Order: sequence, then structure tokens, then C-alpha cells
Amino acid sequence: MDLSLGMDIAGYANANAIQNTQSQVSIAMMKKTLDLQEAAGSQIVQMMEQSVNPSLGGNIDIRV
Repeated sequence: MDLSLGMDIAGYANANAIQNTQSQVSIAMMKKTLDLQEAAGSQIVQMMEQSVNPSLGGNIDIRV
């Protein structure tokens, strides 16, 4: 058995493991970014709804 071939396989396995870890980190970061963007979008929608009827819910009319 050629020793250099064994080193190449080990090097490939190591590089593959590193690439896999980097991919997992990138995916996790992308998910977090999407979650933050979704939250920001929800807040913008909520602010827009309040700006259309800013006094909605601020007054109560009661008649007896």
C-alpha cells in the first residue's frame, strides 16, 4: 500500500469534514437572518397598520 495514497484519503476526509461544518454554519446563519427579516417585516406591517388608524382603540364611547 502506498503511504501517500493514505495521506491523500485522510486529507480529503479532513477537508470534506471542514467543508461540511462550514456549510452547516452558513445554513444556520442564513436561517437566523431570515428569522430576523421576518420579524422586522412583521414590525413594519404593524407600524403601517397603526399609521392608517392611529387613534383606533384610543377612545371609548359609552352611552347609558
